[in-house]
Amino acid sequence: MTKQDYYEILGVERGASAEEIKKAYRKLAIKYHPDKNKGDKEAEEKFKQVGEAYAVLADAQKRAQYDRFGHQAAGMGAGGYSGGFDFDLSDALRIFMEGGLGNFSDFFGGGRVSREERLRRGSDLQITLKLDLEDIARGETKKIKLSRLKPCEECNATGGARGSKPTVCTTCHGRGEVRHVSRSFLGQFVQTSTCPACGGVGEIILDKCLRCAGEGRVKGEVTLSVNIPAGVTSGNYLTLRGQGNAGLRGGPAGDVFVVVEEKPHEIFERHGDDILYRLLLTFPQAALGDEVEVPTLNGRVKVTIPEAIQAGKVLRLKGKGIKHLNISGSGDQLILVNIYTPTKLNARERRLLEELSQCEGIKPQEDEKSFFRKVKDTLK
Repeated sequence: MTKQDYYEILGVERGASAEEIKKAYRKLAIKYHPDKNKGDKEAEEKFKQVGEAYAVLADAQKRAQYDRFGHQAAGMGAGGYSGGFDFDLSDALRIFMEGGLGNFSDFFGGGRVSREERLRRGSDLQITLKLDLEDIARGETKKIKLSRLKPCEECNATGGARGSKPTVCTTCHGRGEVRHVSRSFLGQFVQTSTCPACGGVGEIILDKCLRCAGEGRVKGEVTLSVNIPAGVTSGNYLTLRGQGNAGLRGGPAGDVFVVVEEKPHEIFERHGDDILYRLLLTFPQAALGDEVEVPTLNGRVKVTIPEAIQAGKVLRLKGKGIKHLNISGSGDQLILVNIYTPTKLNARERRLLEELSQCEGIKPQEDEKSFFRKVKDTLK
């Protein structure tokens, strides 16, 4: 699949200055940020695209390679950003919070993050939360139990034994990066990568804490409260900032992404914020009318069935559906009428139906095409 040009994604010319690139990114990142476009998959995809484009064009070396070789430049791979791996939502969110927006990052509670903090940052975690339709309809607070890395209390998250101090890494001499020169038919490339000896922090712990083996973090478990707003749907997610794995040797914690999964319901079907209930009526009920009780998401209610109602007719209970996400109001409950046909008849019942079938008023008064056209129009 051909990737879109990074300059086109940001809407800038190929000769744009670094400040113009950042300005374009600021505008688009705020426009498409997931926190402003709840559940909008198209906006989420565009947010990832502008993040990937900015990650390359804001780096002078990556931009020079991209200008010369496009998406095939070393270090970008077939997938674009890094080594052939997909640039995902967590990458885009991290770039957003690591200063890509400058002062605008405070708009979402973030801020500038130093290179060392970024390298020591704990990984993000993702958990799927299965919800009943009733929980989704009214909103709910759920408790989730999570296994994660927490700061080591033995060494106070430093990674070193008590009284010890880190030393400068001899591999990168404290820079945290090493450079590699490679040649190919495309030319010579100079790549900078994280130092394998110190993990990019520029320091090495020689006298390590015995409990955490020098990482400054250990395995633990925590119970978190998640406030689920009414109206969410499968695929929506909530971000719990700083609740992910603890960072390396006192680095900032990652985030937790709670992804919503809606459980199938036994009697209701969801259509947006409306819910559909299929009501079975006997032929006498449909012909003569009746008052019946039907279930809703908040208990049972009485519904008046008008006489001569037809199969396929949809009745509507206003406001008995699911609350709209982040706005006032609720959807409706739709009641789709079906006529029950008995499967077993005793002799008396059969005789009565045979007698009824001879009555003129019991016979269809319209052709099949007209009937099914009405049913189809009703369900639109």
